[in-house]
Amino acid sequence: MSSKLNIIDHPVVKAQLTKLRHEATSPKEFREGIHNISFTLGIEASRTLETQDVPGKSPVGSFVGTGIKPRIGLAPVLRAGLGMTDALLTLFPDAPVYHLGIFREKVTLQPVEYYSKLPPHPTVDQVFLLDPLIATGGTASAALTMITDWGVPEKNVKLLAVLASKPGLANIQKLHPDLEIWVAAIDNELTNQGIINPGLGDTGDRLFNTIRA
Repeated sequence: MSSKLNIIDHPVVKAQLTKLRHEATSPKEFREGIHNISFTLGIEASRTLETQDVPGKSPVGSFVGTGIKPRIGLAPVLRAGLGMTDALLTLFPDAPVYHLGIFREKVTLQPVEYYSKLPPHPTVDQVFLLDPLIATGGTASAALTMITDWGVPEKNVKLLAVLASKPGLANIQKLHPDLEIWVAAIDNELTNQGIINPGLGDTGDRLFNTIRA
């Protein structure tokens, strides 16, 4: 594993992830769990952001505070990445949100791009790429390529995921060695259909309660 890979080792996060894995967890509880873990991922992933002095005046006197220097953008991969977006907007309320539409073709398991809200030119310095599950790694890799082709260097992108597979991470790290990755946990296996085992199931369906009986 690369030094660019960061795993959140926290008992509260582990307990929340355990609840997410259970098939009996309700959509409301699932959304809350994804939000909470995403918030922690955002806190940890932003720890090394460059800062700048911000002068101000309290009711008592003048002070010099801290501001975040780089302009931050958020890029959730539709549709599951939407479940992470509000948590990151809590940390970066003025960040633009660039929705990226990518789905995985069921037979070939290859990513297919169908939507992009990236403007003509980058207006941010740092992008947080939000994708709750890294299974084969194809979708996250395709999203990253969209961002780098747009003009943001790979080293200025942080990929945040709730859960990843070991093979998927290996694929991403091979293709994108400069990418910084933050995950809450790693599962070792994928099914023949490219689904993380034991995983969380289909995150989009569980977030938005569209699971077919």
